[in-house]
Amino acid sequence: QVQLVESGGRLVQAGDSLRLSCTASTPTFANLALGWFRQAPGMEREFVASIDWSSSTLYYADSVKGRFTISRDNAKNTVYLQMNSLRPEDTALYYCAARRTRIATTYEQGYDYWGQGTQVTVSS
Repeated sequence: QVQLVESGGRLVQAGDSLRLSCTASTPTFANLALGWFRQAPGMEREFVASIDWSSSTLYYADSVKGRFTISRDNAKNTVYLQMNSLRPEDTALYYCAARRTRIATTYEQGYDYWGQGTQVTVSS
């Protein structure tokens, strides 16, 4: 079992930057593909970004492309989501997810483990 713990969410203003972190409790972290998803109130959970085991393949939702950057540090068992130029529509509960394969995917159903989420609120 892999436990994922997100951190870094808070209230910010539009245009601000924020970095989310997600740390995993597993010695096989380097073999996992990872992703970030988010869920706004009253909305379905949606894909944000994903990264493969070697950081060579990255995927982004169109809505965040050019503003968000996903990265990982396998030595620290941590995946990051750098969020720049934040907008009120980025307000959501952000989840970290991991899958038991090295290959990244944008599909929610492809992930095996989920964190509890960290709240990001962007005020206008």
